[in-house]
Amino acid sequence: MSTPSLASLPIRRLTLRDLTACADLSEARGWPREEHKWGFLLTAGKGYGIDDPDGGLVTACTVTEYGPHGRPSLAAIGMVLVAERHARRGVGRRLMRHVVGALGPTPLTLHATPYGRPLYEELGFKTTGRAEMVRGRFVPDGREPAVATRPATAEDLTAILRLDEEVFGTDRTHVITRLPAFADQLRVAEEGGEIIGYAAAWPNMDTHVVGPLIARDTTTAKALVASLADRTDRPLRTDIDVRHEELLVWVRERGLSSVATNAVMTYGTTELPGDWQRRFAPLTVAAG
Repeated sequence: MSTPSLASLPIRRLTLRDLTACADLSEARGWPREEHKWGFLLTAGKGYGIDDPDGGLVTACTVTEYGPHGRPSLAAIGMVLVAERHARRGVGRRLMRHVVGALGPTPLTLHATPYGRPLYEELGFKTTGRAEMVRGRFVPDGREPAVATRPATAEDLTAILRLDEEVFGTDRTHVITRLPAFADQLRVAEEGGEIIGYAAAWPNMDTHVVGPLIARDTTTAKALVASLADRTDRPLRTDIDVRHEELLVWVRERGLSSVATNAVMTYGTTELPGDWQRRFAPLTVAAG
């Protein structure tokens, strides 16, 4: 029996039943398995992939849509992977073309590694920003935080959603309402009874990823990061918009080191919606 060509293999929607195959694909490419994150992305958003006739997946990616149901105002593409044995044969390009076509007029965003950036540029994506990934064990400075923080409660959810939509620029209720189950910590910063920022720390292999990080200003962002770090024995990891230079300097002083810098790219829009000055780090780069 002849083996079907890659070009003839159908692209299909992935579901939670594909979680192990997605994690296997990650691991085979030298990425962490990240099953916790894959599970979140496949339930909060959509997955697309191509089955390998020999088992597993040839390629996969996720799409997280934001805004009104059925009329999204923004979609984030992430976790774009191609099995090593099928690399450099156009399959990743074919999957991306399919996804871009399926999303129609919806503006798109993604975080691109230097390796993936040429493909996205070929597809029409433009670099509109950069994010720096930092990682390490946080070393507290011993000072009292300048802004009060506390664990979020169910009663805070409405205020968190209102603040998040204002800062992110579009509704992502279906993502934020999953945070209490997804994250190990969800904290808010408060002043005069008003929530002025919030942040989560979620488990990813041996680290806690800080994200989202939404804050009124850098002082508030620092207080949230320090409060999350104070309640974990794991190293922290986060992806900070490089325009937030003061926060980047501070986290480096507190023990985190730069791991990589990725391009933030957009398609169908010249800039992301919302208020970047209060948006310090994404939930995960895969979800924008």
